Amino acid sequence: MIPVAEALDRILKNFQPLPAETVGIAEAFGRVLAQDIAARVTQPPHAVSAMDGYAVRAADVASVPVGLKVIGAVPAGGLFEGSLGAGEAVRIFTGAPLPSGADAIVIQEDTEAGDGSVTVKESCKAGNYVRAAGLDFAAGDPGPRAGRQLTVRDVGLIAAMNHPWVPVRRRPRVAILATGDEVVMPGEPLGPSQIVSSNGLALAAFVRACGGEPLLLPIAADTEDSLAGLAAGAKGADLLLTTGGASVGEHDLVQKALGRQGMELDFWKIAMRPGKPLMFGSLAGTPVLGLPGNPVSAVVCSLLFARPALNALLGLDVPAHPLEQMVLGADLDANDRRQDYLRATVAANGDGRRSATPYGRQDSSMLALLAAADGLIVRAPHAPAAARGALVEVLSFPRLAPGL
Repeated sequence: MIPVAEALDRILKNFQPLPAETVGIAEAFGRVLAQDIAARVTQPPHAVSAMDGYAVRAADVASVPVGLKVIGAVPAGGLFEGSLGAGEAVRIFTGAPLPSGADAIVIQEDTEAGDGSVTVKESCKAGNYVRAAGLDFAAGDPGPRAGRQLTVRDVGLIAAMNHPWVPVRRRPRVAILATGDEVVMPGEPLGPSQIVSSNGLALAAFVRACGGEPLLLPIAADTEDSLAGLAAGAKGADLLLTTGGASVGEHDLVQKALGRQGMELDFWKIAMRPGKPLMFGSLAGTPVLGLPGNPVSAVVCSLLFARPALNALLGLDVPAHPLEQMVLGADLDANDRRQDYLRATVAANGDGRRSATPYGRQDSSMLALLAAADGLIVRAPHAPAAARGALVEVLSFPRLAPGL
């Protein structure tokens, strides 16, 4: 068995960022930027009013009240052609360009309009309620950087920077092959010894959440011909995920079947729990990650190994496994030679710290506990017993989709 860190290192050596493609800005949310973005315009392009009111010369309203002659009006998107002189004002609205000669805005609440004139009741300084040209950004200023998964705010900024098209990484194509005579798809008739297959659908959702495009292949029967035939459907994929049949045993045929097709095996056992029978190799240039058949093991191994691989394909510039220190909520026995990933709930303590409490039973078939958990307590091989209140490292389940 090899350590988790070594396994991840050996896997990631096989993945490089995918080529870029161009999408419309309306389709860019959630995609990973392939090139740095720079502003193509200055925003705002001119000094503009930040409020509805009157454009004035600050020198004219140093002493108030004072009456000024109104010589025109300018709406947002308009332009005042003349120039403001002494004792004059221009009616102005939010976002409208500042007239030549004006250097301040008096808000309308501080004025009293007359017939062709306005009385200013509050003085102001130069620059009052004026947004200078380039206040937000200037042409050439940097925007979002390559390697960033675009959020709602990023899309808005890139659009404001006048980019109708955005260079993004192609979505990784991931083929998913579940195996086993004992599993059927949800809703299909169940035989006396059969169970409902959840792994393939969970993995497809996982791939989508990571920014990839899943190709869910039919469930393979436990024969070499079935496995080999269905695996051929992964041709052209950037990654093949199999689930089930990753260990060596009489009924575990994935290695044998794919080996007949020319798969080069790198490793197949890892010193971790859950997920010991993890396999990695290459089939006709396509990386193959063989996940365990137990539902919890499959999802945990996807988080630990498939997600970093997909991040590498996307050129995503984020840490693969950010760990947080939390307070242990229950006593733990000493660990053996395998690295443990314990499903746990996370709660806030009264002192502002967070605590992680492992479930009492960690069987890798118990998918309901995985769905209810908030993260995984990570315990190193041969870790000594830990008492409640000790500090432990926790891998919180990430929000994989981009947010606001």
